[in-house]
Formats: sequence, structure tokens, C-alpha cells
Amino acid sequence: MHGYVKRIQEAKVRGALSRAPAVAVLGPRQVGKSTTAKILLENVPSVYLDLQDRVDRNKLSEPELFFDRYRDTLICLDEIQLLPEFFSILRSEIDRDRRPGRFLILGSASRDLIRQSTESLAGRIAYIDLMPFIQQEVAEVATWSDFWLRGGFPESLLAGDDIDSFDWRHDFIRTFMERDIPSLGYNIPIPVIERLWRLLAHYHGQTVNYHKMAAAADVSIPTLKKYLSVLEQTYMVRVLPPAETNMKKRLIKSPKIYLRDSGILHALLDIETYDSLLANPVAGASWEGLVVENIIVEHDRWAPSFVRTSNGAEIDLLLERAGKRHLVECKLSKAPKPSRGFYELVEAMRPASAWVVAPVDEPYEVRKGLYVCAPAHLQIS
Repeated sequence: MHGYVKRIQEAKVRGALSRAPAVAVLGPRQVGKSTTAKILLENVPSVYLDLQDRVDRNKLSEPELFFDRYRDTLICLDEIQLLPEFFSILRSEIDRDRRPGRFLILGSASRDLIRQSTESLAGRIAYIDLMPFIQQEVAEVATWSDFWLRGGFPESLLAGDDIDSFDWRHDFIRTFMERDIPSLGYNIPIPVIERLWRLLAHYHGQTVNYHKMAAAADVSIPTLKKYLSVLEQTYMVRVLPPAETNMKKRLIKSPKIYLRDSGILHALLDIETYDSLLANPVAGASWEGLVVENIIVEHDRWAPSFVRTSNGAEIDLLLERAGKRHLVECKLSKAPKPSRGFYELVEAMRPASAWVVAPVDEPYEVRKGLYVCAPAHLQIS
């Protein structure tokens, strides 16, 4: 894995360190943040502290003395979500010396969940999100079917076989529930979060009905929303908002929910092999989630949403930026046929381009501005 970490890593992190006093690399556990940082640190004067390690945490018991000793050294703090109160100390230190490239911060929770960082280091920190692999990044080392089945976490995708991959994901899920959520200060009973997570796997790709979902999970609606927020802010769940558009059609206003990694989705549904996946009723929704997540991660400067009218016409993904729109429909078919509702919405919205993303071998144009392609061939600009 040393030579096969994430795409935005060294060059992007190094570029951010050249501009900002502190850079935060955030993403889910086991995605390659520490590996990325250690590769970068090999080439610069640096010190690395793992805040899960009691000895390393004790080194910060007198932070001013520690900073004085390593003032000309890049200081890397891993698992910063375990020490959120430290951000106020960092702010004071950065204000004393605002040279770029002083701190590299790694965390397994979003900037919104690590609330202190957003409040205390505004204007002093650059953020980089490090996500599991997307399909384009691993096309040379994994087939798209393996990627879909196993997901984008490096240890899962590059496991020796499907069983090893499946076992790794089950271990990941168990550790996440038993250790990671409590480490963030949430006292959520393991049976409750496990029941909710498996329920979300069955709701994958559907619009959220909070009343129905809360009843099924046996929790109140406020509790459900709180737990969903935890899963969202730890990169396990994506809540895709409905589009805000001036179309004359009546639109569904509830968000859609996806498990962000297809491999985690399949582990929660006990889908171990590719053949089992194709035979499972969730296959179409799983493919949709895979495509949606890949596109959003790759085009992170675009605002994502979806469109669904009251009569069932739908755009699985709408990307908007600077007045420009691109539309995407997902089809699990070698010979995909866009739905009539999709054509109607394309006609009504007049996007810069429209795409039907399916497991096809070669891209082709259906009509002017409407293309069929595999995820790796989608081009948006």
C-alpha cells in the first residue's frame, strides 16, 4: 500500500502546506491518511504524534514547550478528533507565528463534527478530504466488478480474495461501532447503531421517510436524526438533498440516503460475492450509489442534488456550478434505455450535458448532448 495511496495526497497536501499554517486531512478510518502523511514526512523535517497513543498525547501536556522545541519542524497530529480542545491552543500558536506549513492535522471526522476546528482556526487552516478510492483511480489494479463488490477502502479492495475482503469490512464495521463512535463522545448503544446501520442499507438509494425509519429502528425521530448526523459526519452515509429549482413541476422535497462505500453496504447486507450481488434486489440501488458517490467525490467543486417529480420522473444526480448544469441517470444494464421521465426533465432543464451511466464497454452518444458511458468515461467541465 505504500506506493498506492490516494490521488490527492502528497502533491495536494504539499501545495496546501505551502499556503496555510495548518492543513487538515479528513476522511474515514483506514482510508490512507496516516500513510499519505508519513510518505510526505519522509522528505521534510517533521515530528509525528499519534493521539491514540498515550505516550504521544503526554508529549503535549506542555504544548508551548513542545512547540518551542519543534518551531522549525512540521508537526503532524494524527486522530485529532480525540483532542478537540487542542484547537484553541493551536490558534494561539499560529497567531504567534503564521508561517505556512507548520501543522499537518489528520482526523477521522468531518470539519463540522470537529466543531472547534471550524470555530477556532477559521482563516488559518486548509481542509482536504481524503475519501476511499474511486473507480478511476484503481482501474489498473482492480476490475470494476471487484471495485463495486468490495468498495474503495484500500485493505478491502486489494485483499487476496472476496472472503478476506468481506471479513475485513465486517471487522471495520464492528470497530467503528465499538470504538470510533464512543471516541467522539457519543454514547450510542451498539445494538441500536447496528440496527440503524443495517436498516439504512435496506433504504440505500431511497428518499428518507423519518417517521417510517424511526419506527423501524425503534427510536424517536430526533434521536434518528442525531444518529444519522453522526454517520454522515463520519463519512459512512451521504444524505443527498433535493434540488432547488424553479421548474413548474411538483418536486419531492425529502432527501435521498446512501451508504457512501459500496463494500460497506454489501457487508451490512451479507453479500459476499459478485454473483450474489447481481442476484440481489438491491443491485440496482447499489449501482446507483456507486455511480453517485464516484461522481460527487471526483467533482467536489460542483453542488450535488437530485430531482424527482411527484409523477415519478427522476434525475439521479444533478451537478450545478456557476449557472451550469449536468444531469446523470444510473442504469445497471449493458443496453441501458433512458426513462421517459428522464427525457422530459432533460428537455425541461436544458443542461450543458446529460449522461446515462451504465456498465457499458464503450461510451456513445444517444442524441446531441446525451451520452451513455461507464463511470470512468464521464466527463464534466
